[in-house]
Amino acid sequence: MINFISSPKQPSADHSDQGQCAIFSYERLSRFLLQLIMIPVISLLLFSGSAEAQERLPKFVESVNGKMVEVTDPNGPLPEDGQPIKRNTVIPSTPEDIIQEMGYFLLPFVIASIISMWFIIERLVILRSGRVIPRHFVSRFLKLLKDGKLNARSALKLCEENPSPIASVFAHGVRKWGKPSVEVEQAIIDGGERQLSQLRKHLRVINGVATVAPLMGLLGTVIGMIQAFNEIANSSAMGKAEELAVGIAMALLTTAFGLGIAIPSLIMYMYLAGRVDGLVMEMDQNAQDLVHLISAEGLASNAASRKTATASTPKAKPDKTTSKS
Repeated sequence: MINFISSPKQPSADHSDQGQCAIFSYERLSRFLLQLIMIPVISLLLFSGSAEAQERLPKFVESVNGKMVEVTDPNGPLPEDGQPIKRNTVIPSTPEDIIQEMGYFLLPFVIASIISMWFIIERLVILRSGRVIPRHFVSRFLKLLKDGKLNARSALKLCEENPSPIASVFAHGVRKWGKPSVEVEQAIIDGGERQLSQLRKHLRVINGVATVAPLMGLLGTVIGMIQAFNEIANSSAMGKAEELAVGIAMALLTTAFGLGIAIPSLIMYMYLAGRVDGLVMEMDQNAQDLVHLISAEGLASNAASRKTATASTPKAKPDKTTSKS
C-alpha cells in the first residue's frame, strides 16, 4: 500500500527547502497573529490606566433629601435636586449594548473570526472531491491504460493537461514508465507528499484560531474582573451584589465571544482534516492501480494477457460456397 505521509526514501534537497519555507511561513503567521492579539491588549491597558487616573479625582458623597449624591467640592454648593450617582446597573443584553460596552476589546475577536471564516471557506472550495479527484479523468485514464491505447508520452501529456492533484500524482508515476514497481511507487509517493502538503495548507491557521480565541476570552475576563473590583473599591457600592454582578457579567462576555469563535473553528478543523484523510486514501487506491498498469511487471502481465486473449479468439471459418466456386 502506498503511503503518502511517510516513505523510506531520504528527503531530498527540494523537500528540505520546502519544509524550511513552510516552517518560515508558519512562524511569520504566528508572529502576525501574536501582534494582532498584543496590540489591542496593550491599548486596553494604556487606555484603562488613563481612564482610571481620570476617575480617581477626589469624590465626596453626602446625603441630600435622603439620597446619596456625589460632589467634587465639599465646600461648594450642592446640586439643587440632589441627583443620585449614575451607575450602569443593567446587564447588557442586546447586540448594540454589548458592542458599546466591550468597545475596542471586541477588535481581536472580530479579526480572529474573519481569519477563521476566510480560511474555512477557502479550504471548503479547495478540498472539493471533484477538484482533487475528478472521477471522469481517473476512470478514462485508467481504462485507456488497461486497453493499451496510451504510451508514456501520451499518458504524460494527458496528465499535464489536467490541473487536478491526482493528475499531478499520476504524472510522477508515468515518468517512471516501464521501471520496476518499487521505483514507480517511490515516484508516486514523492508526488503524493507534495500534494498532501497542499491539501493540508492553512489547516494550522484554523486550529490556531480555535486555540487562541478562548485564551483571548480568558484574558478579557481577568482584565474585566480586575476593573470591576477596582470600580467597586473606589466607589460607594461596597456590599452591593448588583454592582458586582454587572461587572462580572461584562467580564464574562469576552469568554463567551472567545468560545463562540473557537467552537465552530475547531469543528470545521476536524471536518476538514477528516476530508483530507479521505481524499488521501482514495488517491492511494488509484495510485496502486496505476502502479500495476505502468510498472515493468504490470506491462509484461498486460502484454501476456492480451496475447492470451488474442490466441483464444476463434478465427472465422471460410464459406464453403465461396470455396467451391
